[in-house]
Amino acid sequence: MSHAPGVSAGSPIDEVFCALLPKLYRRAVMITGGRQSAEDIVHEAYLKLASRPQRFLAHPEPYAYAFTALVSLARDHHRRDRRQVLVEDVDWPSGAGAWDGGVADRQAQLETVRLLRRLTPRQAAVVVLVDLDGYTIDQAAAILRVHRGTAARHRDRALEKLRELVHAVQPAGTEKEGAP
Repeated sequence: MSHAPGVSAGSPIDEVFCALLPKLYRRAVMITGGRQSAEDIVHEAYLKLASRPQRFLAHPEPYAYAFTALVSLARDHHRRDRRQVLVEDVDWPSGAGAWDGGVADRQAQLETVRLLRRLTPRQAAVVVLVDLDGYTIDQAAAILRVHRGTAARHRDRALEKLRELVHAVQPAGTEKEGAP
């Protein structure tokens, strides 16, 4: 990882940020949908935080502070990228074999990333914070620096979109009994 001007190797910001790296990478992949984009955004977040290390180090919850920077950068990338024509998602092959060995978990992770990629960065961020990281709506709103109602609205819209996406790919005849 390259260092920001004025930040030396082994500095306190490096230690704190490096401790958060695994979680930040996982969350960045979920928000951006791709490993390369996630790595780029995490690196940019480091540079952004390293430009004012005292703010990052003084924050009571460094993960939340770093996550906010990450979401801000993801949103900027999303705004830039949505002007480009996207290639359709590749369909997943059906009928996985009987042997699993963790494949089902990996497929579930990939499906989660694929679904989160269909949301806006803010919607994905709220879903990640509330539904995956276990924060409350109030905590997520504080982390994202938005009003509680805004965070709740983003989450409601995200969950509705996710329901639509899941329902759209659900094969015919697999609806639960008693469902319309």
